[in-house]
Amino acid sequence: MALKDYIQRAKQGDQEAFRYLLNKYWTDVYRFQKSLINNENEAEDITIETFARAFDKIGSFNEKYAFKNWLLTISKNIYLDKNKRKKRIDQSASLDDYPNLLNLADHSHEDDEILESKLSDLKKALAALKPAYRQVLELYYFQNLSYKEISEKTNVSLSNVKIRLMRAKKLLAGKLKKP
Repeated sequence: MALKDYIQRAKQGDQEAFRYLLNKYWTDVYRFQKSLINNENEAEDITIETFARAFDKIGSFNEKYAFKNWLLTISKNIYLDKNKRKKRIDQSASLDDYPNLLNLADHSHEDDEILESKLSDLKKALAALKPAYRQVLELYYFQNLSYKEISEKTNVSLSNVKIRLMRAKKLLAGKLKKP
């Protein structure tokens, strides 16, 4: 099957086509990010975010352009957005602005209640996820396993672990935003 056929199938929501495109271009996008960032985790996070955004926007892909270039443009824009955000935060934040961070012992009962409420919301949102999505989130965030370790532990391919984690993050974020 030709690349344009996979793109067409992906536009129609075909998961196998998405997986094919992810596998085909993962290394290209990741290497591009590694050339911009000298941090493997950040490069991998932006690569995941690139594919998530690309798959969300694949309907807008114009086939007169090269798919790889389209992906790299998305990746570059994500990188630039993150850098802008980071600079704004770095310029506006200082420890003087956040005195409570310096003395955590001075937190109030209200802070405990807010934290407890947020933890409760997080637990409910996690419980509402499909087991496969909940599992990758728990392994990645709570057990601090790498993608490779998750792949080995769950007997799921590395690319599928990345896709599941990307989707799980999106679903969790959506559940946490709902009132």
